[in-house]
Amino acid sequence: MVLLPPVSGCQSEKTDEDGAGVTPRAKVDDLPPAIAAEDDWPWWRGPTVNNIAAAGQEPPLQWSETQNVLWRTEVPGRGHGSPCVSGDRIFLPSGDPSGDEEQGTIWMLCFDRDSGDQLWRTEVWHGALPKVHENNSHASATPACDAQRVYFPYQTDTEVRMAALDLDGNIVWNETVASYTSVQGYSASPALFKSAVIVPTDSAADTPHALTALHRKTGRVVWQVPRPDKRESYASPLVAHVAGRDQLFIVGPDMTRAYDPNNGELLWECDGPTEYNAATVAFGNDMIYATGGYPGKALLGIRADGSRDVTETHLVWKSDRKAGYVPSPLLHDGLLYAVSDLGLMRCYDAASGEVVWEQSLGAPFYSSPVLVGERIYVFDREGKGYIIKAGRRFELLAENPLPDGAFATPVICGGRIYLRTLGDFYCLGDEGQHDPVR
Repeated sequence: MVLLPPVSGCQSEKTDEDGAGVTPRAKVDDLPPAIAAEDDWPWWRGPTVNNIAAAGQEPPLQWSETQNVLWRTEVPGRGHGSPCVSGDRIFLPSGDPSGDEEQGTIWMLCFDRDSGDQLWRTEVWHGALPKVHENNSHASATPACDAQRVYFPYQTDTEVRMAALDLDGNIVWNETVASYTSVQGYSASPALFKSAVIVPTDSAADTPHALTALHRKTGRVVWQVPRPDKRESYASPLVAHVAGRDQLFIVGPDMTRAYDPNNGELLWECDGPTEYNAATVAFGNDMIYATGGYPGKALLGIRADGSRDVTETHLVWKSDRKAGYVPSPLLHDGLLYAVSDLGLMRCYDAASGEVVWEQSLGAPFYSSPVLVGERIYVFDREGKGYIIKAGRRFELLAENPLPDGAFATPVICGGRIYLRTLGDFYCLGDEGQHDPVR
């Protein structure tokens, strides 16, 4: 493992409470780990990082612009990050490029979970912003919350930064992670592990790639390792205990890799799925599933107990070119569910990769499927929500349109669906229902 020099913004000597100098490298295990409450959704892919909501809740089967809308609120600016729900608060990032995408503002907003009222709005950046793809935004990462601070990575014109805010909207720290240039724009959501918040910066070829862990309390670098890539990638990392060990998984560029989240050491890597990637892995007890991307497409099933290059030894199966790019797959009860950007929904046998069923939903997708009990909820880019029964036969239970498109993945907790659309922020639930955990 080769450590990069401390990055700008994290490299200066900092002082502790009594003013003594301290090293910018911090410990990975001096804070209690972040633990999600069952009825919260405090980070990307939910409390168990697999896009499976807590059992025993009954989100609605039917809704419209007026039916089963518990509240609806306007969000200033634009963003595709999903809601971060912790306790009685919801955190949502947004950006405003001021028209020309050369100067603009990025905010973190906080809403009351029960009423949808905006509690506060904090500016985390004002200045030069990069140009991004027309379907991206300057607030596409989903924040992570450890019940004390909210963490949000964002891109300026020259770098990726990470802001940490307390629950009242005060900025605790706001540090540079790494230099960054991009064609499409940054979108990776952070992963929490022990004392660290971890983000990749898989930049364009002229800027070094890195994987960086910052201390949740101080923003100091815990560890930082280079990534040997020449292409930018947009995938979010995920930490899970798979094949008997904690592993940090990330898809692309060109390879699917697993790292030791304690120190950033590379554990193993496997060729594929393709050159450019945006989705997060799904995982089981011993395997992970990686989908991508562009220019080719594939879905891989990889046994996660290997070391070094496992392409010839641990790649269990590989699907055809009908796999998805942006939406992340969902694993449940031995079946893997995935929707492609073009709207082809597939169910795979997770052990063999055999296609159990497939169904065209007739619209493009960026949002990822979420499971509640035996129901799968997924939204297309036009704003229509589909509810599909999980199992070895395709069964559409309901479909419900909303007036604006949906790029963000929905969050389901407390019997409610929290959905950011291109127009508004919705809370969907049975009318008259109160969130049972509030």
